[in-house]
Amino acid sequence: MGPEDELVGAVLSDFGLLKWKQGLYAEAQTLFERSVALGEKTLEPDNPNFAGRVNNLGLILAVQGKYPEALPLFQRSLAIREKALGPDHPDVSPPVSNLALLYMEMDRGAEALPLFQRALAILETSLGPDHPRVVEAVSNLADFYASEGRSTEAEPLYRRALAFWGRVQELDRPAAAYPLLGLANLYRDQARHAEAEPLYQRALAIREKLLGLEHPETREVLADYAAMLRAADRDAEAAELEARVPAEDLESRE
Repeated sequence: MGPEDELVGAVLSDFGLLKWKQGLYAEAQTLFERSVALGEKTLEPDNPNFAGRVNNLGLILAVQGKYPEALPLFQRSLAIREKALGPDHPDVSPPVSNLALLYMEMDRGAEALPLFQRALAILETSLGPDHPRVVEAVSNLADFYASEGRSTEAEPLYRRALAFWGRVQELDRPAAAYPLLGLANLYRDQARHAEAEPLYQRALAIREKLLGLEHPETREVLADYAAMLRAADRDAEAAELEARVPAEDLESRE
């Protein structure tokens, strides 16, 4: 197998996903960059599989806060899949969602909202209302409304997502942690601390079990939970959690 072989690119991409899951973002980025570079040479430019590699590289850049670098990658991934599959194919939804999430993080809410709505509409039409991918899109839309201070629109969407995971008895899967944490933060911001706390505890248990204590997504829950405890004047308990979180993670939530 030569270094230009297409299989090498696929293996690099899979290895990058593994490093990402381990929270090793810099290593994952290098692997995704190599995979994309090989794909440029071995795949047709409108190949949906190549779009997936471009999308993964955009994602790993985005989770590191490298938004300007991620933006053209998401746009390129979306353009490839729209051309290859059509605008309403369910596999078009991931780059639409990722572009929406990026715009949300960049405070470009007017551009983000129609993309969140489009992603949800694509999946509901093709998969029906009770599908894990649909519920993840519902949770993303809830996150957007919460970020805009539109809590009355966010809360029922979080509840819809959690009701689904409870109904299929999969409240311990990774995707369930996102609406748990989103709703917990929403309640914290409304000073509904008694309702927020069990949601933080469930989200933390999921991520500790599946990702480990040192993973950035686990530290995210710890930092948010500690912020709630501070707001509830439970400083000693907050300090215990904060001792487990790097200072920069705490500062990012102030």
